[in-house]
Amino acid sequence: MGLCFLPGLLFVVLTVPASGDDGSLTFVSELSSKPAQKLSKYGWYGNVRLQRFHIPEETAIARWLFSVTKGHNFYCGQRNVTIHIRWGAPPVINPAGSSFPNETLWSPGLSLSLPVTSQSSTTFNLSNPAAGDWFVAAHLPVDDGRIEQKGFLSCSYFFQPQLTVRRAVDTPILQQGQFLQQTAAPDQPARLKVYVPDFASSLSISVADCSGDGIEGGNCPLVLGIGSVSLQHGPVTVNCSGTTCSAALSNPPWDTWLRVDIGSGRDNGSVTFTVVSNYTVGCKPTSVGLAADDDLSKLRGNIRQADRSSAANASRVEGPAASGNDSATPLLASACVWNIPVLQEELDVLSLRFTPVNGPNVSVTHTHATLLSYPLNAQTAGGTLNVQLTLNTTNIALENSSSVVACLSPGAPVLQLNQSQPCRTALSEGFGLQVNGSIPKAVVRLPFPPTTTWYLTLQLLCASGGCGNASLVSVVPEVLVSACVEDCGTYGECRLLRSYSYLYAACVCKAGWSGWGCTDDTTAQSFGRQLAAALLLTLSNLSFLPAIVVAIARCYITEASVYVFTMFFSTFYHACDQPGVTVMCIMDYDALQYCDFLGSVCSIWVTILCMARIKDTFKYTLFILGTLLIAMSMQLDRKGLWNLLGPIICAILIMVAAWVYRGVQRRRCYPPSWKRWVFYLIPGAACALIGVCLYIFAGTEDNYYYTHSLWHILVASCVVFLLPPKEKNREALGWSRGWSWSWRPRVCGYTLCESGKDELCTVT
Repeated sequence: MGLCFLPGLLFVVLTVPASGDDGSLTFVSELSSKPAQKLSKYGWYGNVRLQRFHIPEETAIARWLFSVTKGHNFYCGQRNVTIHIRWGAPPVINPAGSSFPNETLWSPGLSLSLPVTSQSSTTFNLSNPAAGDWFVAAHLPVDDGRIEQKGFLSCSYFFQPQLTVRRAVDTPILQQGQFLQQTAAPDQPARLKVYVPDFASSLSISVADCSGDGIEGGNCPLVLGIGSVSLQHGPVTVNCSGTTCSAALSNPPWDTWLRVDIGSGRDNGSVTFTVVSNYTVGCKPTSVGLAADDDLSKLRGNIRQADRSSAANASRVEGPAASGNDSATPLLASACVWNIPVLQEELDVLSLRFTPVNGPNVSVTHTHATLLSYPLNAQTAGGTLNVQLTLNTTNIALENSSSVVACLSPGAPVLQLNQSQPCRTALSEGFGLQVNGSIPKAVVRLPFPPTTTWYLTLQLLCASGGCGNASLVSVVPEVLVSACVEDCGTYGECRLLRSYSYLYAACVCKAGWSGWGCTDDTTAQSFGRQLAAALLLTLSNLSFLPAIVVAIARCYITEASVYVFTMFFSTFYHACDQPGVTVMCIMDYDALQYCDFLGSVCSIWVTILCMARIKDTFKYTLFILGTLLIAMSMQLDRKGLWNLLGPIICAILIMVAAWVYRGVQRRRCYPPSWKRWVFYLIPGAACALIGVCLYIFAGTEDNYYYTHSLWHILVASCVVFLLPPKEKNREALGWSRGWSWSWRPRVCGYTLCESGKDELCTVT
């Protein structure tokens, strides 16, 4: 298998002269590669192979190369590999088409399909990509439910993504109100950047004074673009044709650099022009000054009121103080929002809670918007953002036609909410919520929220007759990041996943439930089916009772003890392994599974060695040695196929060698009786062969409790057939006649012994 592993990161500087491509800008090229990973069929998000790439600022072009290589040479047909790409957070995917939990909103990323027979590759180019983390996820088609044994030959595919970016290192900066002269050609756009500070309410880019060959009357044949591409949203583009051209953004993203691309609209010839930027900061709140004593006292009081654990790692999100539970604080003339400071608490991995510093209640009025900010870093983007808005109706009751509206938006806030203003910023869509007297609570859940600062804007919308006494109401915003949606519910388990150093979480569903939060019951198993599966898998182990009785009757006490061990732990392991509500665990699940796997293989090991009819010294030595080796292999790889087949093959080889040796000595076939072959050995071998075939080839998720129950019955039945007859020199408890419990006198420190002679027995 030839897989190409490039170095983790290559950095190549490409110096472009003034007369070269893209004017006088200098571009550098950066290349990164990830190791090849084995793909899996999609059953849940844990089957997805997730890779994270970082695209730096001012990147002009990003190009991904996706390579898929088959791991074996035998023919497997054509498989389609699905590749998902998303900016800011892992892609939220739904290949099975299952439903999402209530109040859970998501937007799909870009998906590519790559057909593969032996080796295939494809490229994906993206101009002006957004800076930050980009995530690539790949998987095979939806799992068909077949259970594949680990170690058995199967079709395997390996996925390796690589990224090449080309970025500028000396991009001109547009200063506020300062004109800058630039030139744009058809294949060489002018690239600039402008900084947007916090609390900016609008941004405008204007182009004028266009000149060039063939341009008359000062017309500007230009294409003006503001922003970058993140696949969820693109830049704002304006086609210019007059003497002046401008693009205005309402509610631009705060505290960020925006990319400005100005291209020529002519097929040939360059255009020289002047460009200027202007932004309006109309929402500055009251300054809090430099004294931090008030903030620390509020922080201590807030922790005492909420009775939080002292182990919580709390940090203050910087922001000006504003209204809390009391009456509204007067705003500055330049302010248009009440900015509420927020406390951020790290509770656990992928667990983060935000609470207003002044208390849980937030004042909302109809004259100005109330603003809360929630910064999410890369370590929390792998969870779920939960926002719950509750109207406090204790003191004031809203009229039926009045309501509190909210907008949750990434990167930039919506500074004014009304009936005509949508929940949308200049470059991204928001998520709207609304509470009133009849619906006092609203919930929004966002799986894998992008890494950025999220803003929650609240405002009171009054009826046509005015707000009356309810001109100032209280709302309780509860915002937290959790690992999974509602902890995956009753029929799911939230699992923490890792892609190198990046952590994220997903739900694995049970009992036929599916969906992002295990809430889709389309294929869910009924309680009767769950109970039937539990009874079949547990009660089928009672088929070991005949094997135990036969072993004791034939004086094979050690073998019978192994069968009792296997029956006990297999019964309670399958009782604990059941999905849904029919579960009973008498000890740790991992311990039950280990004992079940160990007992199953040891039962086969001791049975075949018992059939070999070797001397007791060698037999019990092999019993102990084999059990220790099996225990070691189970600890290393519990579900490996060769952990089952290896001991079986070794034991069969020992048995065949013993039978051949005994047959050569006696010059006849061993065992000599045809009845032993026809009525015992052949039926027992057939049961064992059918059971192994069912275990390896026939198991699926749907028929597991049928096939595995048959496996229990067939293995126990083959023991009854294959156990050899009782040895003639054994007493009832399995001791040979050479042993005696009677007392004998000792002479000079030596025991007087009886001379005994072992009798040779023939198995018939």
